[in-house]
Amino acid sequence: MNQRLTIATPGQGLIECTKAVQQIVQQSGIREGVCTIFVQHTSASLTIQENADPSARHDLEQWLNRLVPEDDSHFTHTAEGPDDMPSHIKAALTATSLCIPIMDGRLALGTWQGIYLWEHRSRGHQRNVVVHVR
Repeated sequence: MNQRLTIATPGQGLIECTKAVQQIVQQSGIREGVCTIFVQHTSASLTIQENADPSARHDLEQWLNRLVPEDDSHFTHTAEGPDDMPSHIKAALTATSLCIPIMDGRLALGTWQGIYLWEHRSRGHQRNVVVHVR
């Protein structure tokens, strides 16, 4: 079963989508299997991260922004603005897909784990995420 999620992002940051993915898993009726999630963009990514304390996500976002700053004079791919090339690098350093086991009809995530779309662009976008359950 494949289904596409469209996630509106407000700009840079981690947007939790665990509940939407879990709903697709439950609708599939699959009790044991795997859920693959894939983001269809080159300037956004996916991650599994701490879902209890927002400071963990904040620190992670700030660290990645320090690692890949927008003002690097070596970047030539800047047609869409100063966040264009940094967003591609951030997506390359993170993940475009995730595979999560399904056990008893639920995602086998740990207690403090959540699924996040990571928007790397400064302004908001509509991001497509394909969820495949088997």
